[in-house]
Amino acid sequence: MPSDRTALALVDIRDNIRLAHAFIEGLSEDRFKADRRTFYAVTRCLEIISEACRRLSPAVRERHPDLPWRAIMGVGNVYRHDYDNVAEVLVWRTVNASLTPLLSAVGVEIERPDAGD
Repeated sequence: MPSDRTALALVDIRDNIRLAHAFIEGLSEDRFKADRRTFYAVTRCLEIISEACRRLSPAVRERHPDLPWRAIMGVGNVYRHDYDNVAEVLVWRTVNASLTPLLSAVGVEIERPDAGD
């Protein structure tokens, strides 16, 4: 039986990655940097992704050792506590370059018969 906590976290990660991608769709990096509302929305998605990764079972993280779990889980603290130093360019790069491998791993986990364990 999968852990409800892990199964819900997987869905939250998937959904917030999709939201972050949807929020920036059609925007150039310069337009993203100038759009405060989109920047805040995407940053919030990244906070949720980070926190949801903390809720995953160790088994899930162990099945995907190629992902930088410690960094993913830790960056949420930066978004929450060091918010005045969060640069738009780093958020832009994260969404465009770093979320796809995580989305793939989460998709694999959601499709597992024992999803979340």
